[in-house]
Amino acid sequence: MQIFRCPACSAPLYFRNSVCRCGEEVAFDPDAQEMRVGATFCANRERIGCNWIADGGDLCRSCTMTEVVPDVREPDNVPLWAETELSKRWMLANLARWGWFTSSDTGRRPVFRLLSEQTATGQASVIMGHADGTITINVSEASEAVRAERREQLGELYRTMIGHMRHEMAHFLHIRLSENPEFLEGFRALFGDERADYGEALKRHYADPGVPGEDHITSYATSHPHEDWAETIAHLLHLTDLLDSAAAAGLSLGTGGPPPGYDAYAETSCETLLSYAIPITIAVNHVNRAVNLPDLYPFVLPQGVRDKLSFAHGHLRIAPLV
Repeated sequence: MQIFRCPACSAPLYFRNSVCRCGEEVAFDPDAQEMRVGATFCANRERIGCNWIADGGDLCRSCTMTEVVPDVREPDNVPLWAETELSKRWMLANLARWGWFTSSDTGRRPVFRLLSEQTATGQASVIMGHADGTITINVSEASEAVRAERREQLGELYRTMIGHMRHEMAHFLHIRLSENPEFLEGFRALFGDERADYGEALKRHYADPGVPGEDHITSYATSHPHEDWAETIAHLLHLTDLLDSAAAAGLSLGTGGPPPGYDAYAETSCETLLSYAIPITIAVNHVNRAVNLPDLYPFVLPQGVRDKLSFAHGHLRIAPLV
């Protein structure tokens, strides 16, 4: 993510800011990828802190995609909803750097159902997932305590709201990309045939989880080609945005690092992107350990995984533009 500038005073602004230190109210324009003043604000600005401009109506582009919100009769759900929407906006802003869901992208857009396990009438079961363009997210996991507990229960190295957003959006991106027969041919050669029975594949995985090995980024990626793709896309977005954020903050590892003004989303070579991103993750992992914090990126990228990342990178960068 970039670091922005206030149009009024040029002070630095961060993605979630809605007011500059000079007192100017600002809003994010996802097409221009900049903060603006004097714009029409999203109607959810006061309610959940949405700091985007309205997109031709009362709501911004991101909030318009939300079809169902959590039960707000349960007061604790409002801050969870707000944090979940922030993760969604971050993910959408990232994808907009590659042309996805901008005003120039006339393709289909996803619909989001943001649900909570806590409702005014009691506990509810919420299963996160994607089904034919509809993405369901459990806002209860916007609570760090809940997320940490499930990370431990499921033995996962990484579980965040932005991670959930990137993973589930990947399933939708597969629908869009599959409109191109050349994509499907290349996809099946690397990831396998996505037409294999999904339910049976998950049953086998949960009964006997696979080992990532040389060709999968996580154990879950071994379960089915759809999940391999979703995990690969999520990690591609993690690494691209991690590198972009580091470059925006001016972090440098000396020779061999990204040059000044580097734009990770403009990078055409996935291998170059990885050659910059991986040393930064190793360095920050080392720093985090000094204060007993978890590793920033606790994953290894063997060649089979890199090949899949490169395939995904090539298609994600150009698909909305053709």
